[in-house]
Amino acid sequence: MSPPEWRSAVKQLRRVVKDAETSQARHNVLKESKKVVGLAIISNGFLFAGKMYAAVQSGSSSMFSEALHSLADMLNESLLMLGIFRSLKEPDISHPYGFFSERYAWSLVSGVGVLFLGGGVSLYHGVVGLVNLSPLGDLTYAAIALGTSLLFEGVTITYAYKQLSKGAREANVPVIKYLKKGADPTTTQVFLEDCASITGITIAASCLTLSHYFSMPIFDSIGSIAIGCLLSIVASFLINRNVAGLVATSMPHKRQMEIISILENDPVVLSVHDVKTTSLGPDFARFKAEICFNGEEVTRRYIARNPSSLSDVSKIKTPSDLEACLCIHGGKIISTLGSEIDRLERKVALHRPEVKHIDLEVL
Repeated sequence: MSPPEWRSAVKQLRRVVKDAETSQARHNVLKESKKVVGLAIISNGFLFAGKMYAAVQSGSSSMFSEALHSLADMLNESLLMLGIFRSLKEPDISHPYGFFSERYAWSLVSGVGVLFLGGGVSLYHGVVGLVNLSPLGDLTYAAIALGTSLLFEGVTITYAYKQLSKGAREANVPVIKYLKKGADPTTTQVFLEDCASITGITIAASCLTLSHYFSMPIFDSIGSIAIGCLLSIVASFLINRNVAGLVATSMPHKRQMEIISILENDPVVLSVHDVKTTSLGPDFARFKAEICFNGEEVTRRYIARNPSSLSDVSKIKTPSDLEACLCIHGGKIISTLGSEIDRLERKVALHRPEVKHIDLEVL
């Protein structure tokens, strides 16, 4: 095997190992996400049944909105689970980078569902309640349902936050930033939906208390409208976040300039051109650039690694000897250039581990 073929084989082996590590890390993230989403689906299924029963018994618009909220969460989290299973598919010829973005697609559909099924119907029901005010019934079941909901949501939001904070630590970013741009949309969505659920429970409980204390059902209808507005705000954030995940964006300028600086400060690099990057959250990015190499420095490094090459110069007597010497050592210098490219790629990956794919081309 020639040196270039050997170097290519080593590089391919290194790429296979790195892809396997990335795939395993992705599977670990998805495994934890499945637990979070599965727990949320079961929880919201029970909560929907309890809240709907309480809404029928009390005639409360706020309770009906909360029941719709739980139903929307359950259906949307089922979509998230589908996205997780789709993301577990291994890369193929048509999808060399895998199906990681599937979660963003299904999370986007889920966010739209929260907007229309949760927010839209709750707003509509609240407005209808304002137009047709009617006294509330027995609120005992409503109080039990809200208390139970608070307990269930407390468990799921705690579990979701633990997974969210773990992802933020691994990406080495604050939780807030990971919440906005992290590479795990499913856990983020569950966490935000749970936050909205706890806020919605508080709104429903407050409005039911005011309606009962003042004997004014208008407060209950206002609560339904407030819950609808809350869900619409959360859904809008989720939609924008997932659209950003589906549309390729460049790395943050500061990180991109840091990589360029690493390359330009290397002795074998004269300049860096045509830089293109794509980013999928703070912990996954691709970097491509054209490099103008310092040929003299590359040659000096070749000679330093092969000092015996200088002795071959003294053997040159004829033009054919010169041609043979140039062919032998010219090919080896090209191999040295390839080794330097590999070294630069490893150097970038060491300083910026979130860059999973690095493509450096010779200018």
